[in-house]
Order: sequence, then structure tokens, then C-alpha cells
Amino acid sequence: MSAPSQPNTHAVSHCHLYLISPLDVTGDFPARLERALAAGHVAAFQFRVKAIDQHAAAALAAPLQAICAAHECAFIVNDDIGLAKRLSADGVHLGQADGDVRDAREQLGRDSQIGVTCHASRHLALEAGEAGADYVAFGSFFPSTTKASEHRPELAVLEWWQQMVEIPCVAIGGITPDNCGPLVKAGADFLAVSAAVWTGDEEANVRAFERAIAEAND
Repeated sequence: MSAPSQPNTHAVSHCHLYLISPLDVTGDFPARLERALAAGHVAAFQFRVKAIDQHAAAALAAPLQAICAAHECAFIVNDDIGLAKRLSADGVHLGQADGDVRDAREQLGRDSQIGVTCHASRHLALEAGEAGADYVAFGSFFPSTTKASEHRPELAVLEWWQQMVEIPCVAIGGITPDNCGPLVKAGADFLAVSAAVWTGDEEANVRAFERAIAEAND
């Protein structure tokens, strides 16, 4: 995941998928991830598990991290700087209460991808950028079955970000192939999706997103 070269000069960003794991990554999930990544281009995968200790999380992460590496897909850890460091992950995604960008940079190094949830706030996004974040995430744009949120940003925040700031922005929250077009047109560099891929056939769902993104880019 890297910044577009001139995000303030193009009308439509070249948008990519950013997959977020379900909370349960046991059982056949590694095989499902393999199928999803083989189905199309996925820029990043966020490892998001809750209520387990770091040792157990690391054991679950290992095969998923190897699959991501084989597909040149960035492996991002949700919320946990310590786990990201333990795994030598490609990066960490921080919520507003999950740690400081500067601390994460010090612990993980200059090459780590550090993202920050900024809800619907331009102020929080600018603060994250000034602190050295590699990307900011706005959402939830639509009601989500994955994570509840009272924040509903307008499309204008994506347009404003592309005009003002060079680091990428991620749109998140209830995004599907049917509703993602306006987000792509507004300038989202990445679409963070979970249920819309992992519910049903992950291969078909990834392909459906690729078609929808391509249509929005036309």
C-alpha cells in the first residue's frame, strides 16, 4: 500500500481492495483466504481477531501471513502494535484508542504501513497524517454487520482528502459491489471490506468487486 503519485490531479483514483478478516479465522479460513487472493488483486489483508492472547493470535496469523506474502498482499494487524512487531507484519491499523502513530513508528520502523481510523473527521485525519500515518480510514459509509459505528461520513470527505493530501484514504463500512461505485468515483484509494467477501463465495465476491471498481473507473 503506497501513496498515489499525484492524488490531487486525477478525477478518479485507482482503487484497490483491502480485505478485513472475520473474527473467526480457524478451520478452513486459510484456504478461503488463498482463494480470495487468487481471485483478483488485493492490496492488503487486515488480521482482526479479538479476545485471545498474543500467543494464540500469532499461531492463527502465521499461515495467513504466509499466504499474503505469496500473493504480494500486505499483512496488516488490527489494533495491536505489539503483535504486529512480534509477527514482523507489514503494518498495523490503529483505532482512535489503540495507540499513537509515532509510538507505532518507533516500534515497527519506517517501512511499516501504519493506518488510522478517522471516522468522519477531517481533523482526526489531518492529525494522523501529520503524525506520520501511511493512510487514513473514513467510515462507516454504510451500515455494517461487521462493526457497529454511529459515524456516517459524506462522500465529500473523500473528494476533499484527494484534493488536499497525498497519503491514501480508505473507505470502510458496509461496502458491497453494488454500493461501492460512488466511493471509487469520490476518490477512495482502497475499499476495506469484510462481510461482503466472506459471506458466500469469496472468489466470486472478489471478482464482483473488481468488476464494480473497473466500471466506476470508466
